[in-house]
Amino acid sequence: MSAGDWLTGSDAAFDRRRKLKGAVFAGACGAATLVGVVSLGVLLVDVIIDGIASLDWRFVTALPSRFPERAGIKVALAGSVWILVLTALISFPLSVAAAIYLEEYANRGWVSKTIQTNIANLAGVPSIVYGILGLALFVRGLGLGRSVLSGALTLSLLIMPVIIIAAQEAIRAVPPTIREAAYGLGATRWQVVSRQVLPMALPGILTGTILALSRAVGETAPLIMVGAVGFIAFTPEGPMSPFTVLPLQIYQWVSRPQDEFRAIAAAGIIVLLLLLLSMNAVAIVLRNRYSSKT
Repeated sequence: MSAGDWLTGSDAAFDRRRKLKGAVFAGACGAATLVGVVSLGVLLVDVIIDGIASLDWRFVTALPSRFPERAGIKVALAGSVWILVLTALISFPLSVAAAIYLEEYANRGWVSKTIQTNIANLAGVPSIVYGILGLALFVRGLGLGRSVLSGALTLSLLIMPVIIIAAQEAIRAVPPTIREAAYGLGATRWQVVSRQVLPMALPGILTGTILALSRAVGETAPLIMVGAVGFIAFTPEGPMSPFTVLPLQIYQWVSRPQDEFRAIAAAGIIVLLLLLLSMNAVAIVLRNRYSSKT
């Protein structure tokens, strides 16, 4: 006799209603996902159709211009690369060090819990708030001016909570038996962390870092607050140079009334998407490479 034969009439009706509700919920989730995917696909196709004709090597290497047939994205691309590199150099070591301290060294008291709660809250703060903080602290307080360094420091504050949380999760995922075995062989805490825990957690840390940097590349509001401008006729020559970035340059083109500027704005969106996809591909490659080593 099967298990279904033991069910009473009311139990069988309840079981059918439960399965029906589950099927309806799964269908609703699938429909919501499909709406998002289709909408994204339509936007991507529209951008590619509008911008593919303007996307060539001249567009990538040309300086910005008030004439759409001469305008290029070299300055904005260089500014985005400068911001990206400096943000990574600032945020990665500080965030990983904070995660190591919170997971391996800090006492499990109220101070550690308070810090952890604040980090989680900071990860959800709107980016414009970080822009206001960067304007007050870096541009005016420290006297760095409206420079690449001010923008990189502001974006570092923006993504550090995300990297810290990702690094903590990666460190927490390392089996405790690894630590116990290392301690059993006489290793110090730093030797355990540096030679056992970090190598095993590195794939997750790198993945979280690159995804956080991908968010930073697409940010505009904080950089507007710290002084990024829409039109600059030269590439940044150092950390203290003025700058612009791809999202801001695209916005500046879209706001122009001429249809030609909308076409090159679409080409700029394609370049930005390629940059983001390249970063995500690097994250996947690094994760797979270090996962195979560990």
